[in-house]
Amino acid sequence: MTPFSLLVRASLVAVMLVSMSLCVLAQQRPLITEDVDIIPPGTLRIEGGLDFMQSVKYPVSGLNGDLTRVGVIGVNIGMGPNVEFQIEGVAQNVLSINSRGPSAIPLSLVPNANSSNDTGDFILWTKFKLRNETKRGPSLGFRVGVGLPNSSQGTGIGLNQTNAYGSILIGKKFGQDGRFNTFGNLGIAILTAPTELFSQNDVLTYGVAGIFRINKQFSIAGEVNGRANTRPGTGPLGTESQSEARLGMQIRASGLRFDFAGIKGLTDFSPNSGFTVGVTYDTPAVFAPIKQ
Repeated sequence: MTPFSLLVRASLVAVMLVSMSLCVLAQQRPLITEDVDIIPPGTLRIEGGLDFMQSVKYPVSGLNGDLTRVGVIGVNIGMGPNVEFQIEGVAQNVLSINSRGPSAIPLSLVPNANSSNDTGDFILWTKFKLRNETKRGPSLGFRVGVGLPNSSQGTGIGLNQTNAYGSILIGKKFGQDGRFNTFGNLGIAILTAPTELFSQNDVLTYGVAGIFRINKQFSIAGEVNGRANTRPGTGPLGTESQSEARLGMQIRASGLRFDFAGIKGLTDFSPNSGFTVGVTYDTPAVFAPIKQ
């Protein structure tokens, strides 16, 4: 078993076994827009979930079907008061194929295959909080990441390419005790064009989100998040514009935070609809950051 496989399995086991009560900051799942807040130094945040998407389109391979993402993993590490390191990805993607069109790449699927599965690509992130929120001004941050080529293009549901990401983060809390947390992202993603040699597409990435805390146990969360193609037409295959809206709830119980949300695609190349469910756990301090 590879070290990477061990990391994936350990993350899933940790999510299932933890049961301690902790104060939660930067409460994000089931959203994908990134909050500005940093988890406490020396602590870990472990997230696990499952997504189901209807009518997912893969323009490069020509596949279309219903996608189940098993083991949507996130591991965040508080490196200091204003720095956080993150790992996120999917342990296994399973596509139930509804239709097959022309493929721009060779596939390893048998002619009459009705499903395909593969490991999802993982992304390594570093987040910096640059400015705390003030009475009149928002908090500011920056996030940079690299997408790893963990998937196999032969399965038809992965592109096996390396991508780079960078975005500005902004956040502001409103109401009594910051009951309504709003935050947004604006950035750029440099996506390798999978069917064009020595080519890329620099797409605009964006996200606008809000979490309203009803009480200590329940919060409502919603967002619009996506990417916009900057090339003529729809752009190179595999780099098209995508966007989705999510609306759901967070529930705190037994030291964990459970979540669920409905998903609606907003562009032609986005999934039609779907849902996500998951759980988040924040550990106590497991190491002491180095002091200068």
